[in-house]
Amino acid sequence: MARLPRLTVPGYAHHIIQRGNNRQAIFGSTADYELLLDLLHENAHKQQVAIHAYVLMSNHFHLLATPETVEGIPQMMQAVGRRYVRKFNLRYQRTGTLWEGRYRSTLIQSERYLLACMAYIDLNPVRAGLAADPADYPWSSHQHYIGRRPDKLVTPHALYWEMGNTPFARDQSYSEMVRAGIGAEQQRALTDSALRGWALGEPDYVAELQRRTDRRVAKGQAGRPLLKKPT
Repeated sequence: MARLPRLTVPGYAHHIIQRGNNRQAIFGSTADYELLLDLLHENAHKQQVAIHAYVLMSNHFHLLATPETVEGIPQMMQAVGRRYVRKFNLRYQRTGTLWEGRYRSTLIQSERYLLACMAYIDLNPVRAGLAADPADYPWSSHQHYIGRRPDKLVTPHALYWEMGNTPFARDQSYSEMVRAGIGAEQQRALTDSALRGWALGEPDYVAELQRRTDRRVAKGQAGRPLLKKPT
């Protein structure tokens, strides 16, 4: 069966996953993590893509991003992927592909899932056993959002600014939200939607997206079942 073409819509939040080929490591040193972050920052700026959250894992990475143009995310990911592999192969004297095919992505309804997706991204290292607390993991946007360090790659979404009237209040609210975690149902929905390419949101949101494209955006006509809002 033919692969579902990716859907990119300007002004909408996208959850993106890029995996290493055969689950192989895509980072061999601290310098590699720093290189990928630098390439993301450079090309996100160039392609007018706001990156709201990210995590770099040993064999894959996640992004939560909003593009200003339809070509923003594809061009950013293409430039980052090519340049990173070229430098990675040169550094480790290897040849061939590093990525498991093309990146995966989907659109998520911001009002319903954006903050949950940020928590999902932050908690990846905890689920993988790489850190007991997301604040202890250096290769994600979590430390930026809890006030530990500024991160030039991060552009906070408007929903984050609504979490408090002061930086301290926002830091506290965000930290508490991540600490509370997300339910297993939401976790599966966020993973499956990104890997399968189906939009994640309420029926009205899915219907609005469908009006903007000929590409089918949901598995069923009614879209996905509603999930419980995060608390």
